[in-house]
Amino acid sequence: MAEKLTVGDAAPDFTLPDSTGNPVALKDLHGKNVVVYFYPAAATPGCTTEACDFRDNINSLKSAGYEVLGLSPDAPAKLAAFAQEEGLNFPLLSDADHSTAEAYGAWGEKTNYGKTYEGLIRSTVVLDGEGKVTLAQYNVRATGHVAKLRRDLGLD
Repeated sequence: MAEKLTVGDAAPDFTLPDSTGNPVALKDLHGKNVVVYFYPAAATPGCTTEACDFRDNINSLKSAGYEVLGLSPDAPAKLAAFAQEEGLNFPLLSDADHSTAEAYGAWGEKTNYGKTYEGLIRSTVVLDGEGKVTLAQYNVRATGHVAKLRRDLGLD
């Protein structure tokens, strides 16, 4: 299990398929601020709440210079259905082998209903135009996360 990223770290590069199967490479966003958020599973209640919150705030994030990428272990077809069903207006990427989540410290031990297992840890990492971490948040709550993120980025 990789260490959690901290401010100043170089973000691990990745190329992952989006909901249409087209590759999206972090290096192609060089020069832009990027919000990379990790969520456990498309179309589940918490993940839907968080994704719709990003959807509803995308214009203010983009106008402040931020691109948003949502990553989960879901297959592209499931991501496509989720994006269409919820009218999502930012890329969802498939990290099926969770290697990117591991590299970002967003994969690890979780406990649910007293059972411990390995899984995706709801996390958000913000990168500057040089690919350096400017904010790293782990074990975030789905509800209210984008409002807190906006405050932490000084956008409110």
